[in-house]
Order: sequence, then structure tokens, then C-alpha cells
Amino acid sequence: MFPRLFTIPALDVFGTSLGPFTLHTYGLLLASAFLLGLWVAARQARRAGLDAERIVDLAVWVLIAGLVGAKLALLAVDWRYFSAHPRELLAILQSGGVFYGGLLAAFPVAWWYTRRHRIPGWPAADVLAPGVALGQAVGRQGCFAAGCCWGLPTAVPWAVTFRDTYSARTVGTPMDIALHPVQVYESVAALGIFLLLLWLAPRKRFHGQVVLTYVLLYSTARFLLELFRGDTSRGTIGPLSTSQFVAVVLVAGALVLLARVRKSQRIASSRP
Repeated sequence: MFPRLFTIPALDVFGTSLGPFTLHTYGLLLASAFLLGLWVAARQARRAGLDAERIVDLAVWVLIAGLVGAKLALLAVDWRYFSAHPRELLAILQSGGVFYGGLLAAFPVAWWYTRRHRIPGWPAADVLAPGVALGQAVGRQGCFAAGCCWGLPTAVPWAVTFRDTYSARTVGTPMDIALHPVQVYESVAALGIFLLLLWLAPRKRFHGQVVLTYVLLYSTARFLLELFRGDTSRGTIGPLSTSQFVAVVLVAGALVLLARVRKSQRIASSRP
């Protein structure tokens, strides 16, 4: 657990104190996740015969929308806590946010951009999906380093114990308790999904298959991973956590769309 890579002490410049300046591991890994996602999207676009420059621009818009949506969703599900502790609002900047909030915010932005620039929607979504999965794999390592999104107490041999009090102050990480490394679980799951999507992309049978497979697999994985999450203040809907409820909705939606999109494209291709 290394929430801070290094800190530059405050400097006295012409009688004015500047700093201190801290490079957070989460921020560095999040930036790396964005860059890797853009690189994969550009490569996938070229292989699919799409305009790589337009796809990268689309990816940037989607990433920005996702980042904002994730933070706003975190604020929404933890509103009671943040309204009672307004000073903790700065912690939002140092946590991963709620990924589903980012995903839901990205959809309308992607729809707007593809319509504006006449980019085929499903093929564009297919080339973006592997980059999103890889970005998640790297980004969750940032969560692990920062100590956010922690797991339940456990006695498994691979349990992790956080001891950096900086994370306890900024994101509320439990100290000196053996926890499930649920951030690593999700990182490994996302990496597996990324590799599967890369394999599927050149073999897909219809446009939209790759992105809908991503939604189906990630939502299923996230539903299961929620069983090991220890940061339980993120809201519930009935017996499910908010993320589990969204996962159920997305799995159902992905299954319906997989059948409908496949059928519609098959009918379109059979017309003279």
C-alpha cells in the first residue's frame, strides 16, 4: 500500500511558501489507465477499419464523462456521510469513485459524439470496450495503492493489511485489519475480460457483440465481487448493494440487446 509515491516539501520562493506537492499513486495509475485505454482503442479502430483519430477523440470524451460520473455517483450514494462531514468532500478526488456512475455517464456522451460525427455506434463501442477493461485493470491497482474500495475482514492467506495512516485520514481505510484484497480481485477479473475481448474482436459475428459481452461479464463479476467489499456505506436497494442492483439491470439489458442486435443485423444482412 503506497498512497503517495513522494512528497516535495514546501518551498520558500521570494517569501511565499509553495507546496508541499504530493504525487499520489492513484493519480499516476489512473493517468496510466487512461493512456493505455486510448492506445488500445486506437489499435482496435485501425484493425476494424475505423477512423482511429475520431475514435481516440470519442474515447477522451467518454473517459472524461466516466470520471465525472464516477465521482458524482460516489457523492450520491454516500450523500449522508458527506453532508454530515463536508470536509471529507476532498476525499472524492482521491478515491476511485463508483464505476457504474462513470459507465452510465459515458453512454449519453458516446451517443452524442457518434451521432454528431456520423460514426457507426456499435462498431465504435466494440473497439472501445477492450480499452475500458484494460483501464479498469490498471485503475483498480490505483485503488489498491490508495486503500479505497477495501474488502471485508478475512483470514485467507492472501489477506492484506493497510498501515499507512494517510489513507485512513483521506479515504477511511481500516488500519491493521486483515482484509480481502478486493481491488486486486477486480483488477485480475478486468484483465481476464480484456484478454477475452481481444480474442473475440476479430471473431465477432455481429456489431455490438464485443461491448455487450463486456457489459455482461463485468456486471456479473462486479455483482460477485460486491460480496467481498467492506466499504458498505455506498448505499443499498433492498437486499442488494447499489452496485449489485445496477449489475442485475445491466446483465438483463445486455442479454436482451445481444439477442435483439444479433437478430436485427442478421435480418439487415439478408435483405437484397
